[in-house]
Amino acid sequence: MIEPETLGRLENRRVFVATQNEQVQAFLVLSPIPERNGWLTEQFPHRPGAPNGTVELMMDAAIREIANEGCEYVTLGLSPLSKRAKIEPFDNPLWLRLLLTWMWRHGRRFYNFDGLDRFKSKLCPAYWEPVFAISNEREFSGRTLYAIALAFTENKPFRVLFQGLAKAVAAEAANFRRWLST
Repeated sequence: MIEPETLGRLENRRVFVATQNEQVQAFLVLSPIPERNGWLTEQFPHRPGAPNGTVELMMDAAIREIANEGCEYVTLGLSPLSKRAKIEPFDNPLWLRLLLTWMWRHGRRFYNFDGLDRFKSKLCPAYWEPVFAISNEREFSGRTLYAIALAFTENKPFRVLFQGLAKAVAAEAANFRRWLST
């Protein structure tokens, strides 16, 4: 599976497992959101050879079960840079708008924003809830963006950035070599 320590801390969490012929194909870890009487679908890794739709069926079964238990809210978590949430336009600093636009257009080689967004949309959520980073500054700053990057990269944003760049360069070199051989 993807992260070996995924199942290391399961306090208050629920785990749903998809099997085929007594072999684990995928699992889903749900974390409680007590103030909303709900659950976060925290992780849903699957084997590369799992049958198509395994994760979707497992999520459907889990959501139905917790709904039958009186759960009022389920979230699939963040979908970075999604444009599906209905929000009023607001003013971001120009540097941030340019950075987010660049990330949307060129960040796909580092992270599959579209794929995650499409996957989550297949589950037909009732609505897309926008999530914002809020700062007590007069204007959103690079320091705040860096703090957010720290939170999402286990305090190693530059390492993650350089690893992504190295993968991108390797992929481009492989594409170039294939192009040369044709």
